[in-house]
Amino acid sequence: MIRLFSLLALPLLALSSSAVAGPGKYNKVLAPGDKAPAWENLEGTDGKKHSLADLKDKEVIVVVFTCNGCPVAKDYEDRIIAFASKYAAPDSKVAFVAINVNTGKEDALPAMKVRAEKKKFGFTYLYDPTQEIARKYGAMFTPEFFVLDKNRTLMYSGAMDDKSPPVEPKSFHLELAVTAVLAGKKPDTTETAAANGCRIKYKAKDDE
Repeated sequence: MIRLFSLLALPLLALSSSAVAGPGKYNKVLAPGDKAPAWENLEGTDGKKHSLADLKDKEVIVVVFTCNGCPVAKDYEDRIIAFASKYAAPDSKVAFVAINVNTGKEDALPAMKVRAEKKKFGFTYLYDPTQEIARKYGAMFTPEFFVLDKNRTLMYSGAMDDKSPPVEPKSFHLELAVTAVLAGKKPDTTETAAANGCRIKYKAKDDE
């Protein structure tokens, strides 16, 4: 009788653990293999409105949730700029999109424009004060990266690498994921914990 109870309880325990952990190992909203949420008409530092559908000709899209105010996000900017320059030139198969959803003065669109100009960002930097796109991606930290394939399936999520600046990394998670997806392969690593950055400053919703 005890053995029968144990056998019956195991599936329930597994379901309970899964519910707590969420669909991904680290992400409570998205798991590798899920369809990536689309954004629409988000204003960029270039003064234009941008949507995921605008990138229909790109085979790979890298999305990073970042901001102006987080010290770790600032530390990663040079690595991000170098990565975008290497992989996401205008005529390449890869698009690189940064999205900021924090709503304080330091992270508002006017400050983003100043930051983008100062650092000479060579990639799209978008603002979503509703924070809905970050919620849909399950993003919790800045910076946090997501790699989408040509079908807009999530292929990788997590950190750019294994060591925050100024320490030199040894494992280049984002680069390995992008090169694998470009080759039509599944990355060996599909999910990691996000960089040891700052939590996204989500506003409380009426139903929370």
